[in-house]
Amino acid sequence: SSTYKSQGIDVTVKYSQGSWTGVLGTDVVTIPKGIYGSYTINIATILESENFFLPSVKWHGILGLAYDALAKPSSSVETFFDSLVRQAKIPNIFSLQMCGAGLPVSGSGTNGGSLVLGGIEPSLYRGDIWYTPIKEEWYYQVEVLKLEVGGQNLQLDCREYNADKAIVDSGTTLLRLPQKVFSAVVEALARTSLIQEFSSGFWTGSQLACWDKTERPWSLFPKLSIYLRDENSSRSFRISILPQLYIQPILGIGENLQCYRFGISSSTNALVIGATVMEGFYVIFDRAQRRVGFAVSPCAEVDGSPVSEIEGPFTTADVASNCVSSISFHEPVLWIASYALMSLCGIILLVLIILLLIPPRCQHRYTDNDVVNDESSLVRHRWK
Repeated sequence: SSTYKSQGIDVTVKYSQGSWTGVLGTDVVTIPKGIYGSYTINIATILESENFFLPSVKWHGILGLAYDALAKPSSSVETFFDSLVRQAKIPNIFSLQMCGAGLPVSGSGTNGGSLVLGGIEPSLYRGDIWYTPIKEEWYYQVEVLKLEVGGQNLQLDCREYNADKAIVDSGTTLLRLPQKVFSAVVEALARTSLIQEFSSGFWTGSQLACWDKTERPWSLFPKLSIYLRDENSSRSFRISILPQLYIQPILGIGENLQCYRFGISSSTNALVIGATVMEGFYVIFDRAQRRVGFAVSPCAEVDGSPVSEIEGPFTTADVASNCVSSISFHEPVLWIASYALMSLCGIILLVLIILLLIPPRCQHRYTDNDVVNDESSLVRHRWK
């Protein structure tokens, strides 16, 4: 690019899988439609990567649309969308319609989607838009109240769904669930599906399931529903996906077989409403009013039938008034806590080594009253 200017600042970004390093700079972006004009934005030139540009991928980079708290190398770097809002003076809102590989756009027979910067496009959704508050502005963190499989509540404490956060993220391919929630969902799916002795490898993502191409395996699986808190905190609404969205066609074998993968996986640190769910909806990231909206997408159809639903309102009387921890553990805070704990462990280890090196004559001689036993305070008051 002839307009790129390097700032000479190194940038490293690590994902749960893959990473890249590069150099921070600025460049000029021209938007010919809608937001007419050219704008100077921060951009990183990727110089090296690992498991990022995968074989056969057709994309050349990544566009982050979250908040500046996650910007690299620090929150002082203005993000792409913040730059557009400031320079083009557009409303602080964008919206996204995803139409996945298994869901051809109605009427065209091709796959695609829409990113609307600065507003909402009425032709991209049907029915009403339901909004849930953004709990914290880093990721698009929301509050999940409960999950249902086939209309049956998983009966978990609502804090399990938000451990340690629940976010809406188009950059995540699957619906990712905290381990305890994932296990409960798999158990409920295995129990309610019409398949006997289904392979556990399918649920863990290590195996595909294949059927004859004339069969439609989706009828064997139940609907999955996620309840989100409404802007009115005493109400909720649910977004539901049919199995056509989470039992995903991935590979054809020969002339007769079609193989599918499970579009849900486990996570160690978040519930992530990723593309598996988002492909069913038109999603509005209303940063100005600190909320995320969901509406049914017209392209979320298979064989002419909708594969996503939104229903509400429902009462929240059966869940806690707050399902999100009041303590925010941002990634930098976690690093500081980790270093502090390692330092503390090092100090304790040093003290123990010194005590072991003290000559026996300097050590305290225990009397019968000093004996430590199972009834002593050392045992009764140990850290839990």
